Amino acid sequence: MTSQALFGTDGIRGTAGTFPLDAQTVRRIGAALVKALPRTGAKLLIGRDTRESGVWIERELAYGARLAGASVQSIGVAPTPAVAYLTGVLDFEAGIVISASHNPYQDNGIKVFSGAGVKYGGEFEARIEALVADASWEVAPGEASAVPHAEHLKKYLEHARAVLPNPEALGPVRIAMDCANGAMTTVAPALFRDLGFDVTVLGAEPDGRNINKGVGSTHPEKLAEVVQQDGYRLGVAFDGDGDRAILVDSGGRVVDGDHVMLMCAKQMKAEGRLRGNAVVATVMSNIGLEIALRKLDIELVRTKVGDKYVMEEMQRRDLALGGEQSGHLIFSEHLFTGDGLITALSVLRTMAASGRELADLAGDLTTYPQVLLNVRVREKAELENIPEVAAAMRRVEARLGSNGRLLVRYSGTEPLVRVMLEGQDSSEIEHWAHEIADAVNKAIGQRQ
Repeated sequence: MTSQALFGTDGIRGTAGTFPLDAQTVRRIGAALVKALPRTGAKLLIGRDTRESGVWIERELAYGARLAGASVQSIGVAPTPAVAYLTGVLDFEAGIVISASHNPYQDNGIKVFSGAGVKYGGEFEARIEALVADASWEVAPGEASAVPHAEHLKKYLEHARAVLPNPEALGPVRIAMDCANGAMTTVAPALFRDLGFDVTVLGAEPDGRNINKGVGSTHPEKLAEVVQQDGYRLGVAFDGDGDRAILVDSGGRVVDGDHVMLMCAKQMKAEGRLRGNAVVATVMSNIGLEIALRKLDIELVRTKVGDKYVMEEMQRRDLALGGEQSGHLIFSEHLFTGDGLITALSVLRTMAASGRELADLAGDLTTYPQVLLNVRVREKAELENIPEVAAAMRRVEARLGSNGRLLVRYSGTEPLVRVMLEGQDSSEIEHWAHEIADAVNKAIGQRQ
């Protein structure tokens, strides 16, 4: 049997009940995962979000894993970073998260963390794919029973709480929180109340089908309205599996990952905590972040889109901070994966240390206008080898200098060239973007 790709950029994803998340394949994945681990008798930890399919996927995965010789514990509904942290500190060989993050409830997924608390890489995933495809072995039939529950979440909460050692320094805090009807419902409200904050919670009534539905970090509009109308000091919105956070200031303005990276980098540098004096972000972060960090003598290192690329670059350079505009931030002194709870607490820590409110801190970032054009193409030739396109790109880059940014790339999934331009004058960059798009269209555009 030919090995079939199961893993994407963030684990296995699909519609629950269909390949590769049908019951039989999930059993094989569970067994293959154990077979791929370097030692026998492995201990596995599982956590899941609130999707209705999570319970049966957990049981089927654990069934296959146990038949392959592993012992399995579940912490039930828990955020992704909790599984990552607990896997490392409690000496599990692997941690498994059953979640599709910010996707709708019909989808689900499987992410695997190593005993070091980081996502397993491509080689391990390739071994699992090969084993699942290997027809020489079978998973014996049987009933998939419930997985033994373990009360480990308290240890994760103690870890997260340490991010904000002196909450009283903030004074009175009224905060509105949106848990996306997802995994953060089990930990975030209780922790913030334990810190002494006055907390109002939205999106905390999961029914198996309402995760991310009009709530959470991808839909912060309702939270912003509540914060502004009811006079909250700030708001925070998590996504379905709790690995990202978007904030809202007292005026109801959304504060994204670029803003948070700037304010935290500045404070961490002042405290001597910004290892490497650099921040990792993706190509999607605004040029305004790069310029603001440059003024602080902090380097911005860019990667491809995806938190796995941010994490890999942070590990390679031994850096303390990185993330995505979407609110998926990594504070490596606490954990080498995104954690919405630690992100929110880090912002509160910055507010306490600086004596500034969130709106004031967010105002340090000037977000430059951005233009994004898509050009449908008939072929994907090297753009640098097309004279008229390369010349147009060079002209625009010369005009931008150090006060703007040009990114021209092919879509990974469609026959498109994406032209992204950032600069100080919106009408100017729109004209320049069309100049490049016209050159692309003339050279390799789809003929009508």
